[in-house]
Amino acid sequence: MTTIDLNSDLGEGFGAWTMGDDGAMLDVVSSANVACGFHAGDPTIMLTTCRSAAERGVAVGAHVAYRDLVGFGRRPVHVTPDELYADVVHQLGALIATARVAGTAVTYVKPHGALYNTACADPVQAEAVTRAVADIDPTLAVLALPGSELLLAAERDGLRAVGEAFADRAYESDGSLVPRSRPGSVLHDPDAVAERVLRVVTEGVVTSVDGSDIAVRADSVCVHGDSPDAVAMARAIRALLTGHGVDIAPFAPLAP
Repeated sequence: MTTIDLNSDLGEGFGAWTMGDDGAMLDVVSSANVACGFHAGDPTIMLTTCRSAAERGVAVGAHVAYRDLVGFGRRPVHVTPDELYADVVHQLGALIATARVAGTAVTYVKPHGALYNTACADPVQAEAVTRAVADIDPTLAVLALPGSELLLAAERDGLRAVGEAFADRAYESDGSLVPRSRPGSVLHDPDAVAERVLRVVTEGVVTSVDGSDIAVRADSVCVHGDSPDAVAMARAIRALLTGHGVDIAPFAPLAP
């Protein structure tokens, strides 16, 4: 049986503000990328999200980011490698402690937004991220675009490198994501997105914006939790995949 992980960015509220329906998403996905307080999230939200994930058997990953609450972590921030290293150490350490109190554990790391895009393209930023992860816990996996500088750095640092595809993001013909600043970069039709994910999982291809099919090797598929269509898309994806005999399971589960 084919197995795939479904991951989503969760715990992205802050104080009195909420973002997305975390409870509904946790009923569908198998891995939760939990915000660590730099782009979203606060100690209470982090703990609540980890507890909810633990109750459902959903794997927990650290969704580390640039320090940018106002811009939701989607704006480039110019930091030195040493500053970025320290920021990742801080965020990862906070979530590891939170997950432990919640009865679970962090099993992987996935950068968020601008940090994700930059680290996937820039080997210097990528190395700062993976060096921090490896220094804290070399058993952690790193989740990112296949073939990216971030996964190459993870491999050099002895970490497990896991490739992911994006359910609701448009792809360029070179396999990169279409920038959010461009129209059509985010997809919204649950049925169309589900069919697209089925092709990724069963055929290893996705159709790019120019109409060409490109190869995508992924052990996980991301459905963004902050979209108004997120829950409907996640449910449609899971239903279609399981209907075609695909098992949904975390790529980095807790050890028994």
